[in-house]
Amino acid sequence: MRLEALVTAPLTVIVAAGLAVSATLPAAATAHATPAPAVTAAQLPSTAPAVTAGLLPSTAPAVTAVRRAASESGPGALHECAGAVVRCDGTIGVPLDWDDPASERIEVAFAWIPAAKRATGTILANPGGPLPALPDVPRLTQTLGPVLDQRNLLVVDPRGLGASSPLLCPGLKLTDPDSVAACAAHLGPRIRFFTADQAVRDMDAVRRALGAGPVTFYGNSYGTAYAQAYAAQRPEGLAAAFLDSTTITGPDGHVLWPMRSRPELMSFVCGRSRACRELPGDPERTFSRLVTHLRAHPDPEVPLPALNGVGRMTEPVFGREANAAATAYLAGDPAPLRRLASVLKGVPSQPIEGAEWAGYLAYRCGDGSFPFDRDAGPAERLAQMERYFERERPLAPFTPADLGLDAGSGLEFCVNWPTPRPAPVLPPHADLPAVPVLVAGGDFDTHTPAEVARAMRVFPRATFVRVPFGTHSLAWGPGAAGECVRAMLRSFVLDHRVPRTRCAAENYRASGAFPRSLAEVAPVPAPGLDVERRRVLAAGYATAADAVARRNPYNLVHGRLTEQAGLRGGKVTFGSGTIDLDGAAFVPGVAVTGRITLRPDGKAVAALTVSPGASNSGAEGRVHRVELVWEAFTAQERPALSGSLDGTPVEVPERP
Repeated sequence: MRLEALVTAPLTVIVAAGLAVSATLPAAATAHATPAPAVTAAQLPSTAPAVTAGLLPSTAPAVTAVRRAASESGPGALHECAGAVVRCDGTIGVPLDWDDPASERIEVAFAWIPAAKRATGTILANPGGPLPALPDVPRLTQTLGPVLDQRNLLVVDPRGLGASSPLLCPGLKLTDPDSVAACAAHLGPRIRFFTADQAVRDMDAVRRALGAGPVTFYGNSYGTAYAQAYAAQRPEGLAAAFLDSTTITGPDGHVLWPMRSRPELMSFVCGRSRACRELPGDPERTFSRLVTHLRAHPDPEVPLPALNGVGRMTEPVFGREANAAATAYLAGDPAPLRRLASVLKGVPSQPIEGAEWAGYLAYRCGDGSFPFDRDAGPAERLAQMERYFERERPLAPFTPADLGLDAGSGLEFCVNWPTPRPAPVLPPHADLPAVPVLVAGGDFDTHTPAEVARAMRVFPRATFVRVPFGTHSLAWGPGAAGECVRAMLRSFVLDHRVPRTRCAAENYRASGAFPRSLAEVAPVPAPGLDVERRRVLAAGYATAADAVARRNPYNLVHGRLTEQAGLRGGKVTFGSGTIDLDGAAFVPGVAVTGRITLRPDGKAVAALTVSPGASNSGAEGRVHRVELVWEAFTAQERPALSGSLDGTPVEVPERP
């Protein structure tokens, strides 16, 4: 899936397609890129409302020239781009049906970027989707960075997409079953050849036309489906593969598009935290009780689709607070949950309509495996899908109706798309090459690490690397985890050895109970301070840490915030590297004002005033000056704190 911008898509989009909008790249990287179509989307966790994204640092040189060439190469003839010394965009002609060389000819477009220095190999890269690949050349060059000094880069628009004989259906709307059926009828029976098993043969034809040897395939999200198909169809052309956020196949070899919730992730995240484990009840049962309660007693500030988003762990703030907020709501304190749900309002969504979506449908439906028979008609498919959701309840504790979905339009676009030709991406019992395959997957991805590791055992030399708390499109991610996975990718594509480096995105611990008064705040162990001052210090830190959590580098939705109301009052304003608190209250009656600076070294530095207020026993009306420094994002219950309270130096040990 393409890892993309700060977007939360409507649930009708996410369940059926999991789509994302392409993020903006630094200007230098886009100077000579092929213009992108209106939408460049990719597969995301199928029911997750938040899109995982981040901008990459500008580590790769910009593409400084583009040469364009087209040819219908004869047998054995090299394409004009084969001799290029700068980026060369070209096309070749290929048969519509590779099993019938006399079939209709179509045109496939590609970008060939020769190595900046001496080439010692070629990387064939696909960013996912299934959507056009060429618009993501800048992102791919950034991701690969200095590798492109020694490796050529080949990017091919899959047939039917972008510049490769695109399939187009004016007026197409994916959530309208009649529109989907009309599109399939408009395009006719040739759509059965716009599938991964055919597209990878196009890619190999481009490779041969350029005179390139066996490639290292770098696939991201749906690009991993192309990599697997390439290994099965053209094993002689593959030297190695790096698979990021892998799409896996079912027993019949077709791509699995999971339509499910992942409530067990709440227990997984909570189980890592002592404070969260101390909350009453089991996280999954608590969340299920909350859904039942809100179904019976709707809260306009927490609609069920928003609650579904809050329950997903791909956003660190949600992972940190969802279980504690659910527990608080059921105990009569709605404020924490309402605050979480509020950030999902007004988030930009992605339209899934327009002529160019026909190519996406051809791959999704032609390659895919769904809870209905591929050879069944639309009415029977719909009936089979409805029976599946009634029997299996894959969205539990939600129902499709809770999320505003119905089987006809919101759960699967492919019900009305014919699939007369079996087109397994990874045919059962395929004779796969014994080449190095490195597979990276995160805990919060579409498929679980265990599912991916098990599926990739079909490759004789596959190695699976789990990224704790990782989401989707790992090498495109922000923060230390993104940098680490990019380093792993770059090392592997150069020497085909599995690096010893291991990456993790786990940089927080789930919260415990939200305090309802200063008396409920546990004093920090700060020698030299009495218990009330240690409690005030703890309240000041908790307020600051709550604000800093909104700037976790792996946040997407919260990363959009410029300001937010304090949990119990006041205001928090987010700047570039700064957070300003104006009477912000995390603990009722305790107002905190001041500035927090997030330093490049990962430290948070706070200069605050803490006013407990007259309602808090032992601290009536006194204003305390608090200065603190701590590690901002760390997988600890509480990091070590250093600083002062009213001029008295304090040192608080970490709580692991």
